[in-house]
Amino acid sequence: MRRPYALAALTLFVIEVLIAVFVRDGIIRPYLGDVLAVALVYVVSRAVTPLRLVPALAVTLTIAFAIEFAQLLGLLGALGLRDNQVARIVLGGVFDPMDLASYAAGVVLIVVVEWGLRRGR
Repeated sequence: MRRPYALAALTLFVIEVLIAVFVRDGIIRPYLGDVLAVALVYVVSRAVTPLRLVPALAVTLTIAFAIEFAQLLGLLGALGLRDNQVARIVLGGVFDPMDLASYAAGVVLIVVVEWGLRRGR
């Protein structure tokens, strides 16, 4: 386990929970939350696998896009989970093309942070 990524994952998870519980707006919760969700998936993948930057980003973006397109196809309904609150939190319930842009912004943020950290070493 790579501890810096695990610590980042824990931190991002706490931030995501705080946003989900306390923020009710049209920008932070839907868009910043999605940016941070992509970052969370990324740091978890880096914490528990030997993946390097580019492969981890590819896996992260694939997961994010797959979840969003599953929303477009109505996967929760097909699985009988439309009313399951946990499934709706994890997988979302409604397709929004702006979410795809948020995921891409998350990947850009990850690259900038990783690049900055590498330059600082």
